[in-house]
Amino acid sequence: MDYVYGPGRNHLFVPGPVNIPEPVIRAMNRNNEDYRSPAVPALTKTLLEDVKQIFKTTTGTPFLIPTTGTGAWESALTNTLSPGDRIVSFLIGQFSLLWIDQQQRLGFNVDVVESEWGQGANLDILASKLAADTAHTIKAVCIVHNETATGVTNNLAKVRRILDDYRHPALFLVDGVSSICALDFRMDEWGVDVALTGSQKALSLPTGMGIVCAGPRALEATKTAKSVRVFFDWNDYLKFYKLGTFWPYTPSIQLLYGLRTALDLIFEEGLDNVIARHARLGKATRLAVEAWGLKNCTQKEEWFSDTVTAVVVPPYIDSSEIVRRGWKRYNLSLGLGLNKVAGKVFRIGHLGNLNELQLLGCLAGVEMILKDVGYPVKLGSGVAAACAYLQNNTPLIPSRI
Repeated sequence: MDYVYGPGRNHLFVPGPVNIPEPVIRAMNRNNEDYRSPAVPALTKTLLEDVKQIFKTTTGTPFLIPTTGTGAWESALTNTLSPGDRIVSFLIGQFSLLWIDQQQRLGFNVDVVESEWGQGANLDILASKLAADTAHTIKAVCIVHNETATGVTNNLAKVRRILDDYRHPALFLVDGVSSICALDFRMDEWGVDVALTGSQKALSLPTGMGIVCAGPRALEATKTAKSVRVFFDWNDYLKFYKLGTFWPYTPSIQLLYGLRTALDLIFEEGLDNVIARHARLGKATRLAVEAWGLKNCTQKEEWFSDTVTAVVVPPYIDSSEIVRRGWKRYNLSLGLGLNKVAGKVFRIGHLGNLNELQLLGCLAGVEMILKDVGYPVKLGSGVAAACAYLQNNTPLIPSRI
Protein backbone atom coordinates (compact mmCIF):
# COMPACT_ATOMS: atom_id res chain seq x y z
CA MET A 1 0.00 0.00 0.00
CA ASP A 2 1.30 3.44 -0.87
CA TYR A 3 2.03 5.67 2.11
CA VAL A 4 -0.20 8.29 0.46
CA TYR A 5 -2.54 6.37 -1.83
CA GLY A 6 -3.47 7.53 -5.33
CA PRO A 7 -5.41 5.42 -7.86
CA GLY A 8 -3.50 3.81 -10.70
CA ARG A 9 0.24 4.10 -11.14
CA ASN A 10 2.33 7.02 -10.04
CA HIS A 11 3.80 8.64 -13.15
CA LEU A 12 7.40 9.10 -12.04
CA PHE A 13 9.16 11.67 -14.21
CA VAL A 14 11.79 13.10 -11.93
CA PRO A 15 15.37 12.70 -13.23
CA GLY A 16 16.03 9.94 -10.71
CA PRO A 17 15.05 7.84 -8.96
CA VAL A 18 13.24 6.41 -11.97
CA ASN A 19 10.72 3.71 -12.82
CA ILE A 20 11.85 0.19 -11.97
CA PRO A 21 10.87 -2.39 -14.63
CA GLU A 22 8.79 -5.34 -13.50
CA PRO A 23 11.47 -7.98 -14.27
CA VAL A 24 13.88 -6.13 -11.97
CA ILE A 25 11.30 -5.93 -9.19
CA ARG A 26 10.66 -9.67 -9.52
CA ALA A 27 14.39 -10.43 -9.50
CA MET A 28 14.82 -8.53 -6.25
CA ASN A 29 11.85 -10.22 -4.58
CA ARG A 30 13.98 -12.80 -2.82
CA ASN A 31 15.25 -13.70 0.60
CA ASN A 32 18.66 -12.81 2.00
CA GLU A 33 21.58 -15.12 1.26
CA ASP A 34 24.97 -15.80 2.78
CA TYR A 35 27.27 -13.60 0.72
CA ARG A 36 30.17 -15.92 1.60
CA SER A 37 28.47 -18.86 -0.10
CA PRO A 38 29.71 -19.87 -3.58
CA ALA A 39 26.62 -18.37 -5.26
CA VAL A 40 27.15 -14.67 -4.49
CA PRO A 41 30.82 -14.51 -5.56
CA ALA A 42 29.87 -16.28 -8.80
CA LEU A 43 27.12 -13.73 -9.40
CA THR A 44 29.42 -10.84 -8.49
CA LYS A 45 32.10 -12.00 -10.90
CA THR A 46 29.69 -11.83 -13.84
CA LEU A 47 28.45 -8.41 -12.73
CA LEU A 48 31.95 -6.96 -12.52
CA GLU A 49 32.71 -8.16 -16.03
CA ASP A 50 29.41 -7.09 -17.56
CA VAL A 51 29.15 -3.69 -15.88
CA LYS A 52 32.30 -2.63 -17.75
CA GLN A 53 30.22 -2.65 -20.92
CA ILE A 54 28.02 0.25 -19.79
CA PHE A 55 31.18 2.34 -19.30
CA LYS A 56 32.54 1.12 -22.65
CA THR A 57 35.81 0.03 -21.11
CA THR A 58 37.97 -3.05 -21.29
CA THR A 59 40.73 -1.65 -19.07
CA GLY A 60 38.68 -0.28 -16.17
CA THR A 61 38.18 -1.94 -12.79
CA PRO A 62 34.64 -1.57 -11.42
CA PHE A 63 33.56 -1.33 -7.79
CA LEU A 64 29.95 -1.98 -6.72
CA ILE A 65 29.71 0.06 -3.53
CA PRO A 66 26.64 0.04 -1.25
CA THR A 67 26.15 3.82 -1.38
CA THR A 68 24.65 6.64 -3.42
CA GLY A 69 26.22 8.85 -6.08
CA THR A 70 27.51 11.09 -3.28
CA GLY A 71 29.47 8.19 -1.84
CA ALA A 72 30.73 7.30 -5.30
CA TRP A 73 32.01 10.90 -5.60
CA GLU A 74 33.94 10.53 -2.36
CA SER A 75 35.32 7.18 -3.44
CA ALA A 76 36.64 8.66 -6.69
CA LEU A 77 38.32 11.58 -4.93
CA THR A 78 39.82 9.97 -1.85
CA ASN A 79 41.31 6.98 -3.65
CA THR A 80 43.20 9.09 -6.20
CA LEU A 81 44.10 12.39 -4.48
CA SER A 82 45.78 13.80 -1.39
CA PRO A 83 44.66 16.71 0.80
CA GLY A 84 45.89 19.99 -0.66
CA ASP A 85 46.00 18.68 -4.22
CA ARG A 86 44.89 21.24 -6.78
CA ILE A 87 41.91 20.22 -8.88
CA VAL A 88 39.86 22.05 -11.51
CA SER A 89 36.11 21.61 -11.11
CA PHE A 90 33.20 23.12 -13.07
CA LEU A 91 30.22 24.72 -11.34
CA ILE A 92 27.22 24.73 -13.69
CA GLY A 93 24.31 23.68 -11.46
CA GLN A 94 23.23 22.20 -8.15
CA PHE A 95 24.93 18.81 -8.44
CA SER A 96 28.26 20.14 -9.63
CA LEU A 97 27.97 22.61 -6.73
CA LEU A 98 27.49 19.76 -4.27
CA TRP A 99 30.46 17.84 -5.65
CA ILE A 100 32.62 20.96 -5.34
CA ASP A 101 31.43 21.38 -1.76
CA GLN A 102 32.51 17.81 -1.05
CA GLN A 103 35.89 18.41 -2.71
CA GLN A 104 36.49 21.45 -0.54
CA ARG A 105 35.40 19.72 2.67
CA LEU A 106 37.76 16.85 1.90
CA GLY A 107 40.63 19.34 1.91
CA PHE A 108 41.45 19.69 -1.77
CA ASN A 109 42.54 22.99 -3.33
CA VAL A 110 39.60 23.46 -5.70
CA ASP A 111 39.99 25.80 -8.65
CA VAL A 112 36.32 26.47 -9.45
CA VAL A 113 35.31 27.39 -13.01
CA GLU A 114 31.80 28.81 -12.76
CA SER A 115 29.31 29.25 -15.59
CA GLU A 116 25.82 30.70 -15.65
CA TRP A 117 23.25 28.04 -14.80
CA GLY A 118 21.94 26.77 -18.12
CA GLN A 119 25.37 26.85 -19.73
CA GLY A 120 27.91 24.06 -20.04
CA ALA A 121 31.42 23.95 -18.61
CA ASN A 122 33.68 26.71 -19.89
CA LEU A 123 36.36 24.63 -21.55
CA ASP A 124 38.23 27.67 -22.87
CA ILE A 125 39.10 28.51 -19.26
CA LEU A 126 40.22 24.92 -18.73
CA ALA A 127 42.54 25.25 -21.73
CA SER A 128 44.05 28.47 -20.39
CA LYS A 129 44.60 26.95 -16.94
CA LEU A 130 46.30 23.87 -18.38
CA ALA A 131 48.44 26.00 -20.69
CA ALA A 132 49.65 28.05 -17.72
CA ASP A 133 50.27 24.99 -15.53
CA THR A 134 53.69 24.02 -16.87
CA ALA A 135 54.64 22.67 -13.45
CA HIS A 136 51.65 20.28 -13.55
CA THR A 137 50.27 21.40 -10.18
CA ILE A 138 46.75 20.48 -11.33
CA LYS A 139 46.26 16.87 -10.25
CA ALA A 140 42.71 16.29 -11.50
CA VAL A 141 39.95 17.72 -13.67
CA CYS A 142 36.49 16.96 -12.27
CA ILE A 143 33.35 17.40 -14.34
CA VAL A 144 29.68 16.43 -14.15
CA HIS A 145 28.79 14.90 -17.50
CA ASN A 146 25.08 15.65 -17.21
CA GLU A 147 23.91 18.36 -14.79
CA THR A 148 20.38 17.34 -13.87
CA ALA A 149 19.48 20.65 -12.20
CA THR A 150 19.61 22.51 -15.52
CA GLY A 151 19.50 19.76 -18.16
CA VAL A 152 23.03 20.44 -19.43
CA THR A 153 25.31 17.82 -20.97
CA ASN A 154 29.04 18.53 -21.20
CA ASN A 155 31.37 17.49 -24.01
CA LEU A 156 33.75 14.96 -22.46
CA ALA A 157 35.57 14.22 -25.71
CA LYS A 158 36.57 17.88 -25.89
CA VAL A 159 37.90 17.81 -22.32
CA ARG A 160 40.12 14.87 -23.26
CA ARG A 161 41.33 16.67 -26.39
CA ILE A 162 42.30 19.71 -24.33
CA LEU A 163 44.19 17.58 -21.82
CA ASP A 164 46.00 15.85 -24.67
CA ASP A 165 46.74 19.09 -26.53
CA TYR A 166 48.66 20.38 -23.52
CA ARG A 167 50.08 16.95 -22.68
CA HIS A 168 48.81 17.43 -19.18
CA PRO A 169 48.88 14.43 -16.83
CA ALA A 170 45.94 15.49 -14.64
CA LEU A 171 43.47 12.73 -13.84
CA PHE A 172 40.09 12.99 -15.57
CA LEU A 173 37.25 12.28 -13.08
CA VAL A 174 33.67 12.18 -14.35
CA ASP A 175 30.31 12.15 -12.58
CA GLY A 176 28.15 10.09 -14.93
CA VAL A 177 25.31 9.62 -12.46
CA SER A 178 22.56 10.74 -14.85
CA SER A 179 24.33 9.92 -18.10
CA ILE A 180 25.89 6.46 -18.04
CA CYS A 181 23.53 3.90 -19.64
CA ALA A 182 21.52 6.70 -21.26
CA LEU A 183 23.93 9.06 -23.05
CA ASP A 184 26.93 8.28 -25.21
CA PHE A 185 29.78 7.51 -22.79
CA ARG A 186 33.14 6.09 -23.83
CA MET A 187 35.49 5.64 -20.92
CA ASP A 188 38.44 4.17 -22.80
CA GLU A 189 38.13 6.26 -25.96
CA TRP A 190 37.86 9.52 -23.98
CA GLY A 191 40.60 8.61 -21.54
CA VAL A 192 38.40 8.93 -18.46
CA ASP A 193 40.36 7.85 -15.39
CA VAL A 194 37.41 7.48 -13.00
CA ALA A 195 33.74 7.33 -13.95
CA LEU A 196 30.82 6.76 -11.64
CA THR A 197 27.07 6.32 -11.67
CA GLY A 198 24.20 5.48 -9.33
CA SER A 199 21.81 2.56 -9.46
CA GLN A 200 18.66 4.73 -9.28
CA LYS A 201 19.25 6.55 -12.57
CA ALA A 202 19.44 5.03 -16.05
CA LEU A 203 20.03 1.53 -14.68
CA SER A 204 16.47 1.73 -13.28
CA LEU A 205 17.20 0.14 -9.92
CA PRO A 206 16.43 1.28 -6.40
CA THR A 207 18.84 3.73 -4.81
CA GLY A 208 21.69 2.15 -2.89
CA MET A 209 24.50 1.14 -5.23
CA GLY A 210 27.25 3.49 -6.37
CA ILE A 211 29.13 2.03 -9.33
CA VAL A 212 32.65 3.35 -9.76
CA CYS A 213 34.98 2.36 -12.59
CA ALA A 214 38.69 3.13 -12.22
CA GLY A 215 41.13 3.12 -15.11
CA PRO A 216 44.76 2.02 -14.86
CA ARG A 217 46.10 5.51 -14.07
CA ALA A 218 43.56 5.90 -11.26
CA LEU A 219 44.56 2.57 -9.73
CA GLU A 220 48.20 3.66 -9.90
CA ALA A 221 47.27 6.91 -8.16
CA THR A 222 45.89 5.00 -5.17
CA LYS A 223 49.45 3.99 -4.30
CA THR A 224 50.39 7.59 -3.45
CA ALA A 225 46.99 9.14 -2.55
CA LYS A 226 47.03 10.19 1.10
CA SER A 227 43.35 11.01 1.64
CA VAL A 228 41.84 9.13 4.56
CA ARG A 229 39.51 6.42 3.37
CA VAL A 230 38.04 3.36 5.04
CA PHE A 231 34.61 2.36 3.77
CA PHE A 232 35.44 3.54 0.23
CA ASP A 233 38.98 2.16 0.04
CA TRP A 234 39.45 0.42 -3.31
CA ASN A 235 42.38 -1.56 -1.93
CA ASP A 236 40.04 -3.47 0.37
CA TYR A 237 37.96 -4.45 -2.64
CA LEU A 238 41.01 -5.42 -4.69
CA LYS A 239 42.25 -7.68 -1.90
CA PHE A 240 38.97 -9.59 -1.93
CA TYR A 241 38.91 -9.63 -5.74
CA LYS A 242 42.19 -11.56 -5.61
CA LEU A 243 40.73 -13.97 -3.07
CA GLY A 244 37.71 -14.56 -5.32
CA THR A 245 35.21 -13.62 -2.60
CA PHE A 246 34.84 -10.02 -3.88
CA TRP A 247 33.22 -8.36 -0.85
CA PRO A 248 35.01 -6.56 2.01
CA TYR A 249 31.64 -6.10 3.74
CA THR A 250 28.03 -7.18 3.34
CA PRO A 251 26.44 -6.25 -0.02
CA SER A 252 22.74 -5.90 -0.76
CA ILE A 253 21.88 -9.31 -2.16
CA GLN A 254 18.62 -8.01 -3.61
CA LEU A 255 20.37 -5.16 -5.47
CA LEU A 256 22.90 -7.58 -6.94
CA TYR A 257 20.14 -9.72 -8.42
CA GLY A 258 18.38 -6.55 -9.56
CA LEU A 259 21.55 -5.35 -11.26
CA ARG A 260 21.92 -8.69 -13.02
CA THR A 261 18.44 -8.34 -14.52
CA ALA A 262 18.85 -4.63 -15.29
CA LEU A 263 22.02 -5.35 -17.26
CA ASP A 264 20.33 -8.24 -19.06
CA LEU A 265 17.49 -5.94 -20.15
CA ILE A 266 19.94 -3.31 -21.41
CA PHE A 267 22.00 -5.87 -23.32
CA GLU A 268 18.87 -7.43 -24.83
CA GLU A 269 17.78 -4.04 -26.15
CA GLY A 270 21.36 -3.19 -27.06
CA LEU A 271 23.24 -0.35 -25.33
CA ASP A 272 23.40 1.72 -28.51
CA ASN A 273 19.64 1.26 -28.94
CA VAL A 274 19.12 2.38 -25.34
CA ILE A 275 21.12 5.53 -26.03
CA ALA A 276 19.16 6.16 -29.25
CA ARG A 277 15.88 5.72 -27.35
CA HIS A 278 16.93 8.36 -24.84
CA ALA A 279 17.85 10.69 -27.72
CA ARG A 280 14.33 10.25 -29.18
CA LEU A 281 12.61 10.88 -25.87
CA GLY A 282 14.76 13.93 -25.20
CA LYS A 283 14.04 15.42 -28.62
CA ALA A 284 10.30 14.74 -28.28
CA THR A 285 10.22 16.48 -24.90
CA ARG A 286 12.02 19.53 -26.24
CA LEU A 287 9.59 19.74 -29.17
CA ALA A 288 6.69 19.67 -26.71
CA VAL A 289 8.24 22.47 -24.65
CA GLU A 290 8.67 24.55 -27.80
CA ALA A 291 5.04 23.92 -28.82
CA TRP A 292 3.91 25.14 -25.40
CA GLY A 293 5.72 28.42 -26.02
CA LEU A 294 8.12 27.82 -23.12
CA LYS A 295 11.90 27.90 -23.03
CA ASN A 296 14.50 25.28 -22.19
CA CYS A 297 16.80 26.27 -19.32
CA THR A 298 19.70 24.94 -21.40
CA GLN A 299 20.92 27.85 -23.47
CA LYS A 300 22.50 26.10 -26.47
CA GLU A 301 21.55 23.02 -28.46
CA GLU A 302 25.04 21.55 -28.03
CA TRP A 303 24.32 21.21 -24.29
CA PHE A 304 20.80 19.71 -24.53
CA SER A 305 20.36 16.69 -22.28
CA ASP A 306 18.60 13.54 -23.43
CA THR A 307 17.85 12.47 -19.86
CA VAL A 308 16.25 15.59 -18.35
CA THR A 309 14.67 18.79 -19.62
CA ALA A 310 14.48 21.84 -17.34
CA VAL A 311 11.54 24.02 -18.43
CA VAL A 312 11.58 27.75 -17.66
CA VAL A 313 8.20 29.16 -16.60
CA PRO A 314 6.97 32.78 -16.92
CA PRO A 315 7.74 35.08 -13.95
CA TYR A 316 4.11 35.09 -12.80
CA ILE A 317 4.17 31.31 -12.22
CA ASP A 318 5.94 29.55 -9.36
CA SER A 319 7.30 26.32 -10.86
CA SER A 320 7.01 24.63 -7.46
CA GLU A 321 3.22 24.93 -7.78
CA ILE A 322 3.41 22.97 -11.05
CA VAL A 323 5.19 20.14 -9.24
CA ARG A 324 2.76 20.25 -6.30
CA ARG A 325 -0.30 20.28 -8.58
CA GLY A 326 1.03 17.37 -10.62
CA TRP A 327 1.42 15.18 -7.56
CA LYS A 328 -1.82 16.22 -5.83
CA ARG A 329 -4.17 16.11 -8.80
CA TYR A 330 -2.71 13.85 -11.48
CA ASN A 331 -0.40 11.47 -9.60
CA LEU A 332 2.47 12.83 -11.72
CA SER A 333 5.89 13.43 -10.17
CA LEU A 334 8.02 16.13 -11.80
CA GLY A 335 11.36 17.56 -10.69
CA LEU A 336 11.57 20.77 -8.68
CA GLY A 337 13.81 23.67 -9.63
CA LEU A 338 16.81 23.69 -7.29
CA ASN A 339 18.80 26.48 -5.69
CA LYS A 340 19.31 29.35 -8.18
CA VAL A 341 16.50 28.10 -10.41
CA ALA A 342 14.04 27.24 -7.60
CA GLY A 343 10.59 28.49 -8.54
CA LYS A 344 11.80 29.27 -12.05
CA VAL A 345 11.98 25.85 -13.69
CA PHE A 346 10.40 22.44 -13.40
CA ARG A 347 12.16 19.35 -14.67
CA ILE A 348 10.91 16.47 -16.78
CA GLY A 349 13.04 13.37 -16.34
CA HIS A 350 13.10 11.05 -19.34
CA LEU A 351 15.64 8.39 -18.47
CA GLY A 352 15.78 4.75 -17.61
CA ASN A 353 13.45 1.95 -18.63
CA LEU A 354 10.92 4.23 -20.31
CA ASN A 355 9.04 4.20 -23.61
CA GLU A 356 7.33 6.64 -25.94
CA LEU A 357 3.78 6.16 -24.67
CA GLN A 358 4.85 6.65 -21.05
CA LEU A 359 6.46 9.95 -22.03
CA LEU A 360 3.34 11.08 -23.90
CA GLY A 361 1.26 10.45 -20.79
CA CYS A 362 3.62 12.69 -18.83
CA LEU A 363 3.46 15.46 -21.47
CA ALA A 364 -0.36 15.33 -21.44
CA GLY A 365 -0.29 15.68 -17.67
CA VAL A 366 2.05 18.68 -17.87
CA GLU A 367 -0.34 20.39 -20.30
CA MET A 368 -3.24 20.02 -17.87
CA ILE A 369 -1.11 21.32 -15.01
CA LEU A 370 -0.01 24.34 -17.05
CA LYS A 371 -3.68 25.10 -17.71
CA ASP A 372 -4.42 24.69 -14.00
CA VAL A 373 -1.81 27.25 -12.95
CA GLY A 374 -2.95 29.86 -15.45
CA TYR A 375 -0.56 29.40 -18.35
CA PRO A 376 -2.38 29.77 -21.70
CA VAL A 377 -1.29 26.47 -23.18
CA LYS A 378 -3.24 24.99 -26.06
CA LEU A 379 -4.18 21.53 -24.86
CA GLY A 380 -2.70 18.87 -27.11
CA SER A 381 -0.08 21.14 -28.66
CA GLY A 382 2.98 19.61 -26.99
CA VAL A 383 1.63 16.10 -27.19
CA ALA A 384 0.94 16.54 -30.90
CA ALA A 385 4.46 17.85 -31.56
CA ALA A 386 5.99 14.94 -29.65
CA CYS A 387 3.65 12.43 -31.33
CA ALA A 388 4.53 13.64 -34.81
CA TYR A 389 8.23 13.27 -34.11
CA LEU A 390 7.97 9.91 -32.36
CA GLN A 391 5.65 8.42 -34.96
CA ASN A 392 8.22 9.19 -37.65
CA ASN A 393 11.31 8.18 -35.67
CA THR A 394 10.42 5.28 -33.38
CA PRO A 395 11.79 1.99 -34.75
CA LEU A 396 10.38 -1.47 -34.20
CA ILE A 397 11.25 -2.94 -30.81
CA PRO A 398 14.49 -4.88 -31.51
CA SER A 399 13.39 -8.06 -29.76
CA ARG A 400 10.09 -8.13 -31.71
CA ILE A 401 11.41 -7.75 -35.22
